[in-house]
Amino acid sequence: MPGEDVIDHSPHQPTPSPTISTASNVILIDNYDSFTYNVAQYLFLEGAKDVKTIRNDQITLKELIDLRPTQLVLSPGPGHPDRDSGICNEAIQYFGGKIPVLGVCMGEQCVYSVFGGKVEVTGEILHGKTSPLRHDGKGLYASLPQDLPVTRYHSLAGTHPTLPECLEVSSWIAKGPDGGKGIIMGVRHKTFVVEGVQFHPESILTAEGRTMIRNFLLMQGGTWAENEHLLQNPSTHPSKSAKPTDATTNGTSKEISSGKQSILERIYEHRRATVAAQEQIPSYRLIDLQEAYDQRSAPPLISFPDRLRQSPYRLSLMAEIKRASPSKGIISISTPAVTQARTYALAGASVISVLTEPEWFKGSIDDLRRIRHSLEGMPNRPAILRKEFIFNEYQILEARLAGADTILLIVKMLDDSTLERLYSYSKDLGMEPLVEVNTMEEMKTAVNLGSKVIGINNRNLTNFEVDLDTTSRLMGMVPSETIVCALSGITGPQDVEPYEKNGVGAVLVGEALMRAKNTADFVSNLLKPKENSNSLRLKQELLVKVCGTRTAEAAKVAIEAGADLIGIILVKGRTRCVSQETALNISTVVRKTPKRRATKQSTSAGAIQSNDDPSQPEAISSDASASDFFDLAANFHLRHPHRALLVGVFRNQPLHYILEQQRLLDLDVVQLHGSEPLEWARLIPVPVIHAFQPSDAELSKRGYHSLPLMDSGSGGSGKQLDLTNVKNALETNAGLKILLAGGLTPDNVGEILSTLGKFTDRVVGVDVSSGVEEDGQQSLEKIQKFVAAAKGARSV
Repeated sequence: MPGEDVIDHSPHQPTPSPTISTASNVILIDNYDSFTYNVAQYLFLEGAKDVKTIRNDQITLKELIDLRPTQLVLSPGPGHPDRDSGICNEAIQYFGGKIPVLGVCMGEQCVYSVFGGKVEVTGEILHGKTSPLRHDGKGLYASLPQDLPVTRYHSLAGTHPTLPECLEVSSWIAKGPDGGKGIIMGVRHKTFVVEGVQFHPESILTAEGRTMIRNFLLMQGGTWAENEHLLQNPSTHPSKSAKPTDATTNGTSKEISSGKQSILERIYEHRRATVAAQEQIPSYRLIDLQEAYDQRSAPPLISFPDRLRQSPYRLSLMAEIKRASPSKGIISISTPAVTQARTYALAGASVISVLTEPEWFKGSIDDLRRIRHSLEGMPNRPAILRKEFIFNEYQILEARLAGADTILLIVKMLDDSTLERLYSYSKDLGMEPLVEVNTMEEMKTAVNLGSKVIGINNRNLTNFEVDLDTTSRLMGMVPSETIVCALSGITGPQDVEPYEKNGVGAVLVGEALMRAKNTADFVSNLLKPKENSNSLRLKQELLVKVCGTRTAEAAKVAIEAGADLIGIILVKGRTRCVSQETALNISTVVRKTPKRRATKQSTSAGAIQSNDDPSQPEAISSDASASDFFDLAANFHLRHPHRALLVGVFRNQPLHYILEQQRLLDLDVVQLHGSEPLEWARLIPVPVIHAFQPSDAELSKRGYHSLPLMDSGSGGSGKQLDLTNVKNALETNAGLKILLAGGLTPDNVGEILSTLGKFTDRVVGVDVSSGVEEDGQQSLEKIQKFVAAAKGARSV
């Protein structure tokens, strides 16, 4: 029998509540838990017209979608949400933002995990125990008192430090005398109608469990804004007998006639409030942004229209970073923005569109800033578009300082005078805007404005429906010199072909790219390459650098053997340091001695091509595409078609001394082998090689040193690098190319390169010093053998 302090809240001889018309097809996913039956009972009792219970491993996502649920409930269950929840996580990802979703116990943990949080052991193991619940009075808890007894069966829970930005804690166990938030008992998505409870509302020991279930069943739509609109509209209210509570608005107190607002208008209203608040924060005020701009702290620009005209494809690609949307919900919340942007760039995108709206699209201005920083130094990088709901100058200046090359202006949301003012302001900052239209009237406005780039949105921003014919209908109104971009709804080649025929210059693709398993393959299938845009395919030999050169004779022998780089040590006090007279003699020999095999410059792409065996070619990207900085540097900075290059090696010497020696000795390349600042590479007027160990964080930094030299220490020690560390560095830094040094000899250079396996082609050159010495002096015979062995080992 229950104790005196335990109240049985079970529905003895329960009276069913009135049927809720909009809860006509509730799907309950059973995570193999006996409480699932209680959940189903409560759903029926509180007005669900039909409840289908399906076990989590007995249905596919497609089959679940085909059932067209009106609400989705995820039951309790044993185990961990990442391992034992079957279809639940996929279901949340798909239905979140489309229909109301409720997770109970492990179902709540699935919600927490899907949106980026961690579910871990709480330190408490509870089985059938009750605790007083504190809550925020919204959503499930509308009109409910505080300190409700709720039943807990769990040892896991979402952790406060990992609470995803898109979720809020809706209920908790009070902690400490001030009632602070202890263990999380409930979470709610800030935008989507998604709720989760760690406790069991269906338990006989939980008070007001039926009310919570009914509050959930009254919810409609995929977003709280949509839910508010539907419940305030008498024609779509689910039950005339059920009075709407705060659950209908997610607790908001704004009295807005949502029936008169489109999704776009609601987003704009929210953004206006958010931006207004941000403008009051010191260091984020307009005056602070203006000061930063006046001090020339904005990154360099490229021309948006000009970059759009450069593409390896018949239509230019505007590739979008898009984590979510109001119409589709979560698309790819976990995709790293920087990695995705670099993938887009190297796949041939002319523009990278970065959605920076945080609530509905899950973006941020920090995404744009990091993406722009990651593309620093990338040859022919894509233009960066800030895709945002822009209504004032503050947002445009913020975009410019973050690294945007262009911004979006939506004609639908701006009156003529505001549109003209913002267009003019953006151009004053050097950014030609992308002007978005959806109707004939909006197109007339954009054309009269003088827009050079007009985007035709195939998605109606009032109801978010897509009509791919919108672009085709409006094309005839556009001047021939204007670039037209088709926006939204493009999923495959069949969507692109009509635009090419109608003269569209670019297509913007977001969701399809974010969902693609292989982005590069998807792009190549989506867009047809130009007939004359095939990349030139060349072979480049392995670069060989002979360092520690101390005589003009050794330099001549090395060059005649095929060496590409001759290194001289200019660090006073080092054994291999040469005098100024010797250095000048070596410099003269380097310039006068032709390479053993002359190379010729390719006129079709400007790359250097060997006259040697042209088999096993390497692709060199065309001028229409971006390429990795290290690819360009390896092909152009450290190769000369007719002679070797002279490298001066320095270690922790003053910058002015390095500059003086470079000028005096006419150095072709400077090598920094100490702890010199990375920025020095931009102050030295010739290419720079910088020495690193494999674990150094700045090894792969683009736009500074032409190539990193991986070495074991101070250089010339003869100590070999741990090749495992080399592989790890190459594995974690995609696109990184290196020069390899450390203990190389004529006898081991081929074997070491072979040991690197799939990473061998990432080594574009080798550097030898002690490996060609005998008794502390350079051996001319070993120099010749090393060059031959390295060149014969492989070609890159």
